[in-house]
Amino acid sequence: MPTDPSSSSFTSRVLLDQIADKWTTLILGALCPGPLRFNALRRSMDGISQTSLTKTLRRLERNGLLQRTITTDTVIAVEYAITPLGRTLGPLFQALDRWTQDHVAEVESARRRYDGLAD
Repeated sequence: MPTDPSSSSFTSRVLLDQIADKWTTLILGALCPGPLRFNALRRSMDGISQTSLTKTLRRLERNGLLQRTITTDTVIAVEYAITPLGRTLGPLFQALDRWTQDHVAEVESARRRYDGLAD
């Protein structure tokens, strides 16, 4: 495992860790239909703290996967939207979602077998 931060394999590993993060997938999934303001996004993310949401949004923006826009229509608000680069992850996340739906029964069966052996 490379540990040199300047190596491309280290960088791709860090990026993979960030993209595979559970909050990343849920945030991008929530934003697929369209942009959301921060509070609407937070309400749609069951179980995420405001700190975790903020950190994940900043990381996604830094990586070019999200765009943050400050609106000043009537009230100052922050809105997040997926960038074209972020949209390229859509097919990958859809494939993972399909896989989980197609194999959830097999995974549950394996868990029951394992848990029975572990007792």
